[in-house]
Order: sequence, then structure tokens, then C-alpha cells
Amino acid sequence: MELNSINDIAAFVAAVRAGSYTRAAVTLGLTRSAVGKSIVRLETRLGVRLLNRTTRSLSLTDEGRIMYERCRQILEDLEEVDSTMALRRVVPTGRLKLTASQSFGQRHILPLVGEYLRQWPELQADVSFSDRYVDIVEEGFDIAIRIGDERDDSRLLSRTIGWQQVVTCASPEYLQRKGIPQRPEDLFNHDNLFLAGVMRRRDWKFKTPEGIYSFDCPGRLNIDSAEAMRESALAGFGVINMPTYLTAEDIKTGRLVPVLGPLIWSRSLSVCSTRASSTSRRAFAGLLICW
Repeated sequence: MELNSINDIAAFVAAVRAGSYTRAAVTLGLTRSAVGKSIVRLETRLGVRLLNRTTRSLSLTDEGRIMYERCRQILEDLEEVDSTMALRRVVPTGRLKLTASQSFGQRHILPLVGEYLRQWPELQADVSFSDRYVDIVEEGFDIAIRIGDERDDSRLLSRTIGWQQVVTCASPEYLQRKGIPQRPEDLFNHDNLFLAGVMRRRDWKFKTPEGIYSFDCPGRLNIDSAEAMRESALAGFGVINMPTYLTAEDIKTGRLVPVLGPLIWSRSLSVCSTRASSTSRRAFAGLLICW
């Protein structure tokens, strides 16, 4: 559709709404003559009469009534598109405060923060990586990236953006010493390592052909750092149940060996944010969703 056609449609809709060419001209910032010419041009192009004109009033013909309803919707849709794109053109400003787990944050979120700051020079970011649970409302954060946390908090908006597989594994030396568990129940006879402060419950979940199996494991060592727990497993301290972003490379090189292989569980990867909106938060959330 040519630009002139859009302008002619706008003149037609404005004339119907205003009830006269004169008032439509004021609304559009045009002359009365220009409005009249636009409508004549539109009628000529369509080959139908749209308006009944008298010196005192305008009224729609049957064809004009159909045309008006369609054109009104077209113009409203165009206005909505224009508003949406205008919002996208707003340059985000301010300071973003975000938190994520130590290992996942350093490996995956920090590069995104760098991209975020490169895209929008007017933004600043405060980043905290911690393996403890962070109450972002109480501690003044805008966004938290969480893995496997299922807390229902009405103060927050939460969106799942992906899944992380969780694998049970141990070092070859440990398995040679203690044996390879064949069933979840065998973990009762093993040294199981837990991430303190995050997995407050001692249950590891396994996906079996019968459904999800939750097993309450005994634990011998609690560590408040995921990286330290991984290092402990590499050193032969015991069995870990951790996301593949931490263990995949070690498994690939043989430094860790997966056990209970088919029984793999996935944890959600979620973006949690406060309900207060800001351009800085929306900009980073957009990066995460497109990640």
C-alpha cells in the first residue's frame, strides 16, 4: 500500500469521526480542501461512493460503512505498532542489580552482562554471585537467575527460560574404592556431597520409567560452594548430584564418571524479578530470554 493511500484512509476516518471536513482538517493539520481531495481520491481508487455529502453534514453509504470499520481497525493497528516500536527505541538507563549462583553466574551470566553493557552505554550493573538463596526484595536486587528453585513468592515475577540436566557422578578413584551404585538406594552406602544452604532438603530426584523418584539421601559433607563441591568430587571425596554445566567437561575427559545413568533429572532455569518495572531490568531480561 502506497503512503498516499494511508493518508487518504486517515483523512476518510478523520472526516467520519469529526462529522465534517473542516473539523477533520483541524485534527490532521491539513486544509479542508486537502481532506476533500483525499476522500475523492480514495473513492476514485475504489470505484465506490463512501460518503453522502451535504452543505451541513456527512453520512456514510453502505460501502462507506464497511470501509470505515476496516480502515479504523487498520489505523488502530498502525498506531499500536508505532507505540511498540517507540518503546523499543527508548534507551535503557540506570543501574541493574542482579544475582546468580557462583559457578553459573561466572560461566554464563557474566558474558551476558558484558554484552548488556556494550549494547547500552548508559547502563551500570551491580552483580553478586553467591550459592546462598538471595531474597532479592529484601536485599534490593532487580533480577535473580535461579536453577531448580521452586519457591512460590507472590512478590516476584518468574519465567522459566530453559532447563539444566542434573547428573549423579563421582571420580574414578572413588568408585573404584567404594563401588558403583546401581540403584538410588545404593547411595545409602556412599559418601554423598551436598550444597549447603541451597538444597536444604536431602532429596535427590531421579527420572525413572515409572515417573519421578525422590530419594532422601544421607550426606557426609556439606559445602556452601558449587565449585568447591565439584573439586571435592574430583578429589575423590564422594558422589555429587549437579547440573551438567558444572560437570559436562569433567565427564567428557573422564575425571568424573556418571552413575545411575538413565536416571537423569532436569532443573528449571528461571529469571525472577521484582514487580517494579525499569528499562534496565527489561533490557537485561530481554537478553536472557533471547539467550
